[in-house]
Amino acid sequence: MINSLAYTSLERVSLNLQSFYQLRLNRIHKFKPKVEIRSEVGPFEIKTVTNVDELKEALALRYEVFHREMLGKKALHGVDVDEFDFDCDHLIIKEKRSDKIVGTYRLNCSLFTQNFYSSKEFMMGNIMQQPGVKLELGRACIHKDHRRGILISLLWKGIAEYMAVTEAKLLFGCATVKTDDPRDAALLTRYFEEEGRVFANFRTRPTLAFTMPMLSYFLDEVRGPLTETQRAQAEELLPPLCRAYLKIGASLGGEPAWDREFQCIDFLTILQREDLNRTLWKKFKLDETQV
Repeated sequence: MINSLAYTSLERVSLNLQSFYQLRLNRIHKFKPKVEIRSEVGPFEIKTVTNVDELKEALALRYEVFHREMLGKKALHGVDVDEFDFDCDHLIIKEKRSDKIVGTYRLNCSLFTQNFYSSKEFMMGNIMQQPGVKLELGRACIHKDHRRGILISLLWKGIAEYMAVTEAKLLFGCATVKTDDPRDAALLTRYFEEEGRVFANFRTRPTLAFTMPMLSYFLDEVRGPLTETQRAQAEELLPPLCRAYLKIGASLGGEPAWDREFQCIDFLTILQREDLNRTLWKKFKLDETQV
């Protein structure tokens, strides 16, 4: 009979082999950055991943946040990786004292690929026909010990620098809200509409696979102006990253997609470079000609 310690060791070996297979399958061992940026702010370094070891560490942080925290998986180690990671750049924040990655954001630029994660969840025709270079943001996460406003600001600083280098005009990505209740989804959709955040030229619909059952029913229920209580409920649902998007002028594509795997909803979030809140650019001391 295999004792519990031996079983744990076998389980760890199996998980390591699974992670190795996933990394090889998605060509992580051949990864090279498309754009390199680097700067320092106080105790942190902001940069794009420049080698395979850094990318593996970023993927491990994503596993910790998305799989262990959000899904409650028990395995202590793993990677969160998919077919898009090889084509993307990966923005990271390192704590200089420990040399550990404490934040990451995936950057997928139309200069290098036309394969976007958002196309799995949304019908992207209105977005793809917009002029100029486009930048998809995704897989944002911050280590649980560093979830303060400064880390979100530093991620935005890195995004701003990346935009300046690539001359990106339009940013988009999925803003995740941790709920799979269609009532919550309907309330947030109406809230964004009342806030004037949904524009016809950016309107999208979820793909069939990511359409939320019963959402249309609850959208019909939430008609007319929201009450103060309903507005407060909607605002309470917004996670910090989504609030950050809104503060810098984001618009929404309309009703959200339903992610069954992660038991959450995603709103397609769009940011036009010329409409970004100018305080963001001044805060990061970018030249006005770069906006």
